[in-house]
Amino acid sequence: MTSPSSTVVTRFAPSPTGYLHIGGARTALFNWLYAKAHAGRFLIRVEDTDRERSTDDAVKAIFDGLSWLELFADDEPVFQFSRADRHREVVDQLLETGHAYRDFTSAEETGRLRDVAKAEKRAFESPWRDRAPTVDDLALPHVVRFRRPQSTTVTVPDQVQGDVSWSTDDLDDLVLLRSDGAPTYNLAVVVDDHDMGVTHVIRGDDHLNNAARQSLIYDALGWPRPTFAHIPLIHGPDGAKLSKRHGAQAVHEYAEMGYLPEAMRNYLARLGWAHGDDELFSDEQAIQWFDFKGIGKAPARLDFDKLAHVNAHWLRLADDERLAKLALDIHLQRGHALREDDETRLQRAMPFVKDRAKTVLELVDQTQFVLKARPLAQDDKGAALLSGETMDRLGRLRDRLALFQSWDVFALEAELKVFAEAEGVGFGKIGPPMRAALTAGSTSPDIARTLAALGRDESLGRLDDALQQTK
Repeated sequence: MTSPSSTVVTRFAPSPTGYLHIGGARTALFNWLYAKAHAGRFLIRVEDTDRERSTDDAVKAIFDGLSWLELFADDEPVFQFSRADRHREVVDQLLETGHAYRDFTSAEETGRLRDVAKAEKRAFESPWRDRAPTVDDLALPHVVRFRRPQSTTVTVPDQVQGDVSWSTDDLDDLVLLRSDGAPTYNLAVVVDDHDMGVTHVIRGDDHLNNAARQSLIYDALGWPRPTFAHIPLIHGPDGAKLSKRHGAQAVHEYAEMGYLPEAMRNYLARLGWAHGDDELFSDEQAIQWFDFKGIGKAPARLDFDKLAHVNAHWLRLADDERLAKLALDIHLQRGHALREDDETRLQRAMPFVKDRAKTVLELVDQTQFVLKARPLAQDDKGAALLSGETMDRLGRLRDRLALFQSWDVFALEAELKVFAEAEGVGFGKIGPPMRAALTAGSTSPDIARTLAALGRDESLGRLDDALQQTK
């Protein structure tokens, strides 16, 4: 389980008490990037010691989110609760070396003593810190506390925050084992990080105070401390702590809103970290560039406009077959009745519509016209456009288009222009009825692109339907 010290090992350690938060996703990404940048290993540990709040659904949500983001660990995940015996073994070691002690103070008395300490503006200290228990005492319920060194300073060299120091007199003797024998968070984290060979702990700066306590435990055990890097949290656009009122918080919500995982990786990497002025970059570039120097100390601000810009970029670069599958899934969720060639239709349309969308949801809106079944049902506006002299002109255009075999969008653009000139009218007399015949009022790109997106046979068929309906 332990890795060579020369190998960089990072870990993402979520608590399975809810969905994968966007801040947690960025933490996972930073750990993944740093490991990959140093040819190291990225691990996942599920910190499920809170048995009352940890759920199987939350565990699934976390792994589903990481899977969607394509952040895969280099080893099987570790579940912290399963390692409780190892944690207790280390507590026994701390008891033997005098770095821990048994505290028999009741919960009520502990609460009272804490209140007194708070009023006197000092850290709580158990009366059992320097008191040896009797044989009879050992039979009573008790917790095990860490015996911190007194009147000294603990300094954490942090790769983002710089050197941060605390007086140990301001820290209390934290509980290592609860009265039921359950290990506590700070103990379990130290033991697991050590045993997993973790060399770099990259996490939110809300854990900075924990780093002081954990460092003391490392020192007491004679274990080397990992390198710490505490990254600022993500705030909403208004600078306030991210909350529901700011919109989506969970990774699965971003997936449902039509963002691509590569766009989310690009955006999240840029959220609190920078490489010059680069805004759009690939995973390979991020791995090549990522370092601690690029991480800012101020909280990052979520910006949905920037996210949409990044997502639009990656939509344009995405494979058309992949986008067609994503779009079809959403069309089906919206109640579309599946036909055999729907995916082929969508794939043919993608090159002509994807540069008009910022999300996959917008891509779905832009491709509704492609999946319509013939004959198209016209509303009153469409019916009004498809009448009289307009239909004669539409018939002539249909016959000219039927001569085309390649159905190239540039050739179609040229032909539409030539046809309008030959008819002696502006394209405003041709475009609206053509759009009505081809899309029945649905959103679509310009006429040449709409024709190309539909394909030759479907385009001519829809024009024939419109001409037939007006006879």
